[in-house]
Amino acid sequence: METSAVALATPVVSQSQPVDLEATMVQRAQGGDARAFRWLFDRHAPAIHRFLRDMLRSSDAADEATQETFVRAYHALREVRAVERFRPWLFGTARRVSLEQHRRNRRASGPLDDDRHPPDRSPDPESALIGRESDAVLASALDKLPEERRSALVLRLDHGLDYDAIGEAMGWPLSKVKNELHRARLELRAHLSTYGDA
Repeated sequence: METSAVALATPVVSQSQPVDLEATMVQRAQGGDARAFRWLFDRHAPAIHRFLRDMLRSSDAADEATQETFVRAYHALREVRAVERFRPWLFGTARRVSLEQHRRNRRASGPLDDDRHPPDRSPDPESALIGRESDAVLASALDKLPEERRSALVLRLDHGLDYDAIGEAMGWPLSKVKNELHRARLELRAHLSTYGDA
């Protein structure tokens, strides 16, 4: 009888002793289990890609940066001491990759290709236009924030990380997380209100 890869990768959990599946998979991946790392990739790649797309403003750049993030994560996995904090550690790795890609792109060719708006499949042209316009306004307002504040705000609003996890991802103490998020919200609100007054 053939055993599936999922069955091999999923730990046996007794009713009396619940196990945090992700923490178990991180530990297995740290021990060299490729199936466990694949499970972590499948679980986190969509969120990492979305974060990188928000940071890099390009689907193609986000594809490349997502792959680079997971390659680095694989090689540095033993650095994760608290396995239950894998997710913020992974976002921190993704953020460093995005900063490096920004620097490379600025040196190589100037501004990134702007494909920040996926095609709108709405049959109503007016709704599509309004949707694209508001997406562009929000993207423009986010782009005006300093990179660190933008990263922290995206991690909070789009990915739902708590303040402690944002601190881990950004390498900040909790007081700075609260301060920077407060400032980011104020700046974003100011940029958006300027548009509304135009």
